[in-house]
Amino acid sequence: MIEVVAAIIRNDKNEILIAKRKEDKSLGGFWEFPGGKIEKGERDEESLIRELKEEMDIEIEVKSYFDENIHDYTDKKIKLKAYEAIIKNGNIKLKDHSEYVWCKEYELNKYKIAPADVKFVEKLMNY
Repeated sequence: MIEVVAAIIRNDKNEILIAKRKEDKSLGGFWEFPGGKIEKGERDEESLIRELKEEMDIEIEVKSYFDENIHDYTDKKIKLKAYEAIIKNGNIKLKDHSEYVWCKEYELNKYKIAPADVKFVEKLMNY
């Protein structure tokens, strides 16, 4: 099983950051909460901080655990853990995504969300 972390990042307007995967990537065109794979020896929070710096050139502060989901894709099984976070420093510069948006919880279902992230969208929309 592949262990992955995701950040639910809110701005000062209480909007949530989601990013669209590049078309040439696995799950291309799907929207997700940014994050990535946990490397051997890393804690969840360390992975999130590293991944967001690598993928979006931002420094984040992990605030709290949100939820987790185990999802079976046809070719792999992942365990995705989500944490709430804020941006401490930097302006978003995309590397692994084609675009990003800030949206309210009730707007999340307008986007084609990656299957492993759907559980988090449902929880956010029912907050």
